[in-house]
Amino acid sequence: MKKFINQVDQVLVESLSGFANAHHDLVTLHVDPTYLTRREKAVNKVAIVSGGGSGHEPLHAGYIGYGMLDAACPGQVFTSPTPDQILEAAEAVHTDQGVLFIVKNYAGDVMNFEMAAEMLPFQHATVLTSDDCAVVNSTYTTGRRGVAGTVIVEKCVGSLAETGADLAACKALGDKVNQQTSSIGVALTSCTVPAAGRATFDIADIELEMGVGIHGEPGRRREQMREADAIVHDCIQAILADFATKGLTHRQDVLLLINGFGATPLMELYLLYHSAAKLLAAHGVRIERSLVGNYTTALDMAGASITVCLLDDEIKQHWDSPVHTAALRWGR
Repeated sequence: MKKFINQVDQVLVESLSGFANAHHDLVTLHVDPTYLTRREKAVNKVAIVSGGGSGHEPLHAGYIGYGMLDAACPGQVFTSPTPDQILEAAEAVHTDQGVLFIVKNYAGDVMNFEMAAEMLPFQHATVLTSDDCAVVNSTYTTGRRGVAGTVIVEKCVGSLAETGADLAACKALGDKVNQQTSSIGVALTSCTVPAAGRATFDIADIELEMGVGIHGEPGRRREQMREADAIVHDCIQAILADFATKGLTHRQDVLLLINGFGATPLMELYLLYHSAAKLLAAHGVRIERSLVGNYTTALDMAGASITVCLLDDEIKQHWDSPVHTAALRWGR
């Protein structure tokens, strides 16, 4: 294993320290327990708190700031944050308007956020993200997995919270965005968890994993490597079929997110965007908003995910609104 590491058990704290120093104008790092908050605490708004295992950077710490999160709780690599991290983060950022947790649908995350929520002495609610259409049930989850669509949920809900909307309205928008978002990922290689020092799974040079999770969990099937257009075709078909299953029509404006898993160059991500755009156009889908890059990674995995969010005026408004974080910033 070749990685820029001093000691394996210090990877997370050193990485978070570097992140907090690099973005000291935006975030503050707290330790014992570990969590990050906005540098300047927001007032008179619902506090938005998220978190999960590390290794998916910039998710979630990279989205702390105006228009998105108030706090993020990073667990160890691919390991859920503990209830005490979540509890202290929520207490640090709440302003008597309530706290909304945005939680990816993995068993450990769900359990620990629920435990923390039960101990909170103030109003709270949870949005559970479950945009991964590749898997219906998994040993890692209590249903569909929360993946890159979580970024869209955090952006839209964070925007609404900035307007002074109440907790119920913020939760309702988060649930709607999640419902109208579908994702699927493809892995070309495994990732390497530093503590393990070896690949999470074995995959041949001539193979790919269709529908892989962001921790290297198995997908729909292992298959032969093919041209990009053929791979994207299957991804788009899966997403459109998912919308049909939900009773949603795909014939409306959409946001298309092409997300890298950490080791795929932008050249290839934009090629995937080009292929997906052609296929969506052929189905009468118009791409009104787009995002291409590494937004929900899986350490050093080579691969990418495709996310489509069905837009309406409300979602479009809150996607377009100003945001100022380490990983997303526009309009301010």
